[in-house]
Amino acid sequence: MAPGDAGRAGVRPLAVAEAYAGLARVVLAGPARLGRTRLVAVDGPSGAGKSLFATRLAEAFAGLPGGDRPPVVRTDDLLDGWDDQLTFWSRLEEWVLGPVRSGRPGVYRRYSWVRRRFLDRPVPVPAGPVLIVEGVSAARARARPELTRSVFVTAPAELRLSRALDRDGAEILPELRRWHAGERAHFAADGTEAAADLVIDGAPQLPHDPTRYFVRRR
Repeated sequence: MAPGDAGRAGVRPLAVAEAYAGLARVVLAGPARLGRTRLVAVDGPSGAGKSLFATRLAEAFAGLPGGDRPPVVRTDDLLDGWDDQLTFWSRLEEWVLGPVRSGRPGVYRRYSWVRRRFLDRPVPVPAGPVLIVEGVSAARARARPELTRSVFVTAPAELRLSRALDRDGAEILPELRRWHAGERAHFAADGTEAAADLVIDGAPQLPHDPTRYFVRRR
């Protein structure tokens, strides 16, 4: 059914393309709940397209009149290895959220998955108008009271697995399967997708310009 047919029939479409710039404006118009900062969480399973979504959303802020690109903190950079899948939160709170909540810049050190340790070089996180946190469990229940917007990105399981293996190599498959089991259990217990403000199709069939638009599931 074409979009025009759906409208004439009174049927709401299952998916719709929306502009990153429009979402950026919605965030800026929303309340700041992490101190003076508007916190956006981009959550979803591994390989769904969270990183790309967060990057393009950040770029959309920079494209607005007088806008600045907000920092994007990726939770994979805060994990102390594979076993820290969901237990990294105290590190995020201490290094980033706590300082920003108080109006102070945060700072963290990235974890090197090659060297298996946190690197010495500090990464600053300014306490600006917007902060984007991207990664599995970023929109967990504990964070929701301070979120201006929560986003859940999803895609078919086989495609997500293929993307992850293409990105990181087939040697991670045993750890990846364990990771997938852990995130499924977390999302089921947390109710993350149902609580999200936006559910995004990370493998959309709807024709659109992916650099400017994302596909939102109804």
